[in-house]
Amino acid sequence: MFSAETYISRRAELKSQVESGLVVLLGNEDSPSNYTDNIYPFRQDSSFLYYFGIDKPGLAAVIDIDGGSEYIFGDDLTVEQIVWTGPQPLLRELALQVGVSEARNSEELKTVVQAAMSAGRSIHILPQYRTANKMKLGVLLGIPAEQVNSKVSEELVKAVIAQRSIKSVEEIEQIELALEGAYEMVTTAMRVTQPGMYEREVAGIIEGIAVKNSGRLSFPVIFTVHGETLHNLEYKNLMREGDIIVCDCGSETELHYASDVTRTIPVSGKFTARQQEIYSIVFDSQKVAIEAVRPGVEFRDVHRIACVELLKGLKSLGLVKGDPDEGVAAGAHTLFFQCGLGHMMGLDVHDMEGLGEDYVGYTEDIKRNPAFGWRSLRLAKALEPGYVITIEPGIYFIPQLIERFEAENKFTDFVDYSKVREYIGFGGVRIEDDFLVTEDGCRLLGKKIPGSIEEVHGMCSEK
Repeated sequence: MFSAETYISRRAELKSQVESGLVVLLGNEDSPSNYTDNIYPFRQDSSFLYYFGIDKPGLAAVIDIDGGSEYIFGDDLTVEQIVWTGPQPLLRELALQVGVSEARNSEELKTVVQAAMSAGRSIHILPQYRTANKMKLGVLLGIPAEQVNSKVSEELVKAVIAQRSIKSVEEIEQIELALEGAYEMVTTAMRVTQPGMYEREVAGIIEGIAVKNSGRLSFPVIFTVHGETLHNLEYKNLMREGDIIVCDCGSETELHYASDVTRTIPVSGKFTARQQEIYSIVFDSQKVAIEAVRPGVEFRDVHRIACVELLKGLKSLGLVKGDPDEGVAAGAHTLFFQCGLGHMMGLDVHDMEGLGEDYVGYTEDIKRNPAFGWRSLRLAKALEPGYVITIEPGIYFIPQLIERFEAENKFTDFVDYSKVREYIGFGGVRIEDDFLVTEDGCRLLGKKIPGSIEEVHGMCSEK
């Protein structure tokens, strides 16, 4: 964990932003996978980590805004439990490490919360994404579990997002440490991938690197010849000469800060001429997007700039026609690029997504565009120094989408479907890197991963 002063300062800032009442933050519990004692790897709630730093299951915390008190609730292990886990620090020892002097057993949480409720005080909670925590809060608040998220404090959500959005120097150091792992994961994949291997063989190597470096992935590895499926988590395909692989992966540090990087890899070590054409378009799109990033620029405009560049490149190949700006305004780019250009990143690989994308990526003035493609944009609002974002344009030839749009005569002023059909079976291309928004632009985080065609070919040749 960070120093006690870091967590004390974070909580002090939160207290200054919430007017009054009791802030209740639940940590996560262990979660069984198929029976009670066979659990998924534990992952602490990110907001609990941000303010209280203790990476142990079964905890909760309270910040009394009016009284200034802070409490951590949990139970020390019994001797019977220590038989299985080994000796563990006492809760009061852990609490002191993050600057909290009040450590209480878990049963006292209900007493504290209900006393505040009886006194008519506000109880501030964040959105809950785990059923166990919804049930726990339901008991504390005296309401059905399914109603818990209707009681979320918008004041608290906005305060937490505003604070977590701006990354400190020590947080940037953690993200760059996570990117050291991502660099090794991606470059190793480039070196070992070859025809005759199954996707799962390389996916297993990638996951092993994350375990070796930090113990976990920041999200399940995407490693697939079917890159047109944006979040393809299957690894069953045999890789053949001429295939391309979308490799999207990242690791977490021990403090759970994330990395997220994508490269498209030629299985045979070199792209075909057609693959190079599409790859170059995506590469150029990322470049113009990076150049557009600076404080005050709305990310939805960066997304639009990247989409226009994609259509310009596709027009040069004869797949689209007309004015690229008009094509993007009409939505024609969504045939090829169906998702958003990027997202915020930090303790969550899609940072704070559990608190609500419309709070994280949008404002009262900048609303989500409900149109296909645009509605998948996770970040649209103006950028600020200290944001960490991904930039990840792509081109995806999805057979079902091509067939549907053509049957509906969509975008016929901009799309030459006869040419597009020639690319069915191509797959997809995505290139993704992580950036810190600075005072005058942005900075690539982590060691530069091979990205140009020449760089990818060079790394793939190091078999």
